[in-house]
Amino acid sequence: MAGKYLLAVQEAGKVYRHVARLKGEGKFVTEVSLDETDTAQTPPELLLILAALSDEGIPAQTIAPKFTGRFNKGVDYVGEVARFEREFNEDLAVIAFAVKQYRLPANLKLSVHSGSDKFSLYAPIRRGVRRFTTGLHVKTAGTTWLEEVIGLAEAGGQGLAIAKEIYTGALAQAEALCAPYATVIDIDQSKLPPASVVQGWNAEQFVAALRHDLKNPAFNPNLRQLLHVGYKVAAKMGERYLESLEVCKASVSRNVTENLYERHIKPLFLD
Repeated sequence: MAGKYLLAVQEAGKVYRHVARLKGEGKFVTEVSLDETDTAQTPPELLLILAALSDEGIPAQTIAPKFTGRFNKGVDYVGEVARFEREFNEDLAVIAFAVKQYRLPANLKLSVHSGSDKFSLYAPIRRGVRRFTTGLHVKTAGTTWLEEVIGLAEAGGQGLAIAKEIYTGALAQAEALCAPYATVIDIDQSKLPPASVVQGWNAEQFVAALRHDLKNPAFNPNLRQLLHVGYKVAAKMGERYLESLEVCKASVSRNVTENLYERHIKPLFLD
């Protein structure tokens, strides 16, 4: 375990001290993420990592381990939910122990990366954080980005045109866009519709393919994952993309808000 993790912890210490020099200690939230690795960390490994972080003087407030199963971008969990719940509770127990034993911050919490849209896990997560009376961080940036694109498409006109352009660009650059996320996406290229087909879609067709609704036969998880990693296409549009968000603000805001509150916050925290 030491051979596997201690060098990485030392590097994390260098990064933390660099940021602390520039921003000042206590003026930022420190998270350590281990999720995009090949194998999940066992509870003893997580305990060693936390002890080492304490030795390095890193006041970690969140830690994101890798769990067993697939946490693919923007789609539901693939794996044994019961096994996840067991691992999640074991990690919560390790954190509770480490906070007391190694003088780590009292608000140290578990972070679930690629946690958006993992609907099958939200009840087990809710039970765990209630059992341990602890905080939780679920990373949802990706689902918000996808809801922006859904809002654009739903608005039609300029918004739909931008959404189609993003898909066309992402499809053309698929290999480069997907390469950094190989451990957290699972795309069947043969099931990605050609750009020429998508160009002919109306707003309803585009939204149906992209929105995470397993009951809708038109939902395409391959298209959704590709657009998830296709944010760079929108970023290169610059002001043109931002202006489209303003034009379609009502539709974008409605989709983003409903998705985060109704499909994430409520099942995670409000039963």
